Amino acid sequence: MSPTGYGGSSRHPRESGFITDVLALCDWARAQSGNNSILFWGHSLGTGQVQVDAVVLESLYPSIREAAAHIPVSKIYRQFPGCEYFILDLLALRNMFFCSDEYVKVLTCPLLILHAEDDAVLPLHLGHKLFETAHSTYKDKTKVKFITFPKKLGLGNNYISFSLELPTLVK
Repeated sequence: MSPTGYGGSSRHPRESGFITDVLALCDWARAQSGNNSILFWGHSLGTGQVQVDAVVLESLYPSIREAAAHIPVSKIYRQFPGCEYFILDLLALRNMFFCSDEYVKVLTCPLLILHAEDDAVLPLHLGHKLFETAHSTYKDKTKVKFITFPKKLGLGNNYISFSLELPTLVK
């Protein structure tokens, strides 16, 4: 396993390193689980190409490029000519694409997408766009669900796991 997604390099993290780590973790979990089901739960950046019994994706986006273009802090930089492309192209030069929209197209297991309406890091429309991509490619549409958490709960990008409804929703 590569340390923290660095893909064999200690200088720069790479998408391939993150994916290698996740796949190795899934293989390990499968070996340890016996006949038990394996549920992969990815949060924000933690989405990837896995084939398990079920996948839950929380606070996510179609691709890192699209996420970077929509996160609020990037608004500061987008006002300067060329800065938006510099930041987004820098991700591409580092092979950091994280195309969740492509990964969900190959899933066949049940997929649950969770997103908070008040997510200030990754806007709700990004999660909905990913759901639409998954829903359009799944043969069995009942296997893909999208659940939003109301703004009044104040769950934002990091606190969906604190929702008291979560255990019921994930069953």
